[in-house]
Amino acid sequence: MAEAIKVPTMAEYMAEGKKPEVLFWVGCMGSFDDRAKKVTKAFVKLLHNAKVDFAVLGTEESCTGDPAKRAGNEFLFQMQAVTNIEVLNGYEIKKVVTACPHCFNTLKNEYPALGGNYEVMHHTTFLKALLDEGRLKVEGGKFKGKRITFHDPCYLGRANNVYEAPRDLLRKLEVELVEMKKCKKNGLCCGAGGGQMFKEPEPGNKDVNIERTEQAMEVKPDIIAAGCPFCNTMMTDGVKSKNQEQNIEVMDVAEMIANAQDL
Repeated sequence: MAEAIKVPTMAEYMAEGKKPEVLFWVGCMGSFDDRAKKVTKAFVKLLHNAKVDFAVLGTEESCTGDPAKRAGNEFLFQMQAVTNIEVLNGYEIKKVVTACPHCFNTLKNEYPALGGNYEVMHHTTFLKALLDEGRLKVEGGKFKGKRITFHDPCYLGRANNVYEAPRDLLRKLEVELVEMKKCKKNGLCCGAGGGQMFKEPEPGNKDVNIERTEQAMEVKPDIIAAGCPFCNTMMTDGVKSKNQEQNIEVMDVAEMIANAQDL
């Protein structure tokens, strides 16, 4: 078994009078959802491998308030946001990275109005920066030549115009990148946005995640790459609902990079 990586908290850093290069915002899914925890671990391995000086808030981190806001509970959102901003500003946080586009969008675009101003990066953008700086190596390994399609998370792509970072990382893995007919600016939601993750869908003739999974399966990928824990869940459920001959996996971009190197 690989050695356990010690992840320091901001409180531990402060006690030593030090400041990390970046705060890793884990998010609710990354902390509690068993599937998303694997992405958290993969990302931490990559940070460790690139010798990034990072910390987490640990038990001081609370939900960003994205689901509350999207579901229309502005009051609850502001309570959650202000609590987090007090913690972040108390630690004088300047730079935040997260593997969840919902946390990313909320921290980046909703928090400044409430007094929380930070440089916020999605993990694919951060990993791309590490790659460009020569701190992280991304090589083909076991994914070389595999057919991969990337599902654009709404809050990464259409909401914040981040399209190329995840694709650049996938190309570095020497995969065959194939695009769905609805991609980038014309991408389709996985079906979990706007608080839908936590409720059953309204009556209709097809669930959104099934529609999106079918679009992905049209290009016959070996792996559907994702950059969001919600998308990962919805696409995985979609794939499971299909009796498929080929065994399609759904993986986060960070997991693919970490697995390619057997970290």
